[in-house]
Amino acid sequence: MWQVIQEEKKVPKLRNPVFIEGLPGIGNVGKIAIDFMIEELKAKKLYALFSYTFPHSVFVNENDLVELPSIELYYKKFNGKKRDLLILTGDVQPVDEVSSYEFCDKLIEIAKKFKSHEIVTTGGIGLQEIPENPRVFITGNGKKIIDA
Repeated sequence: MWQVIQEEKKVPKLRNPVFIEGLPGIGNVGKIAIDFMIEELKAKKLYALFSYTFPHSVFVNENDLVELPSIELYYKKFNGKKRDLLILTGDVQPVDEVSSYEFCDKLIEIAKKFKSHEIVTTGGIGLQEIPENPRVFITGNGKKIIDA
């Protein structure tokens, strides 16, 4: 069971938002990229997500204080013709299959609430050697998205 805790007093009205996710994985590539986006765009925290199925661990922050794992959803509104963003980051990912499906269901529910029709996930691939010409790979659930 996933709990969504609202951090903003008023839920913003977003314009056709793209939902972008970056959680820890191989080399934390996705998380680092998304955390950078949140900081650079000065995105605002909208929700904190919590589950009793989080890994049983804690993190020590820069002030030597213990923190529980967290997953947070931010938003960025743009004035003009740009699409707004929903940006998900966190310290952990679900650890088992059922939790993963429940988590994804919750995120899709949130995306639908904001009328987001596009979810972008980020991540890295572990390789034996650093490639001379690094590449970006893309996949999707429809040819139209891959060709875009």
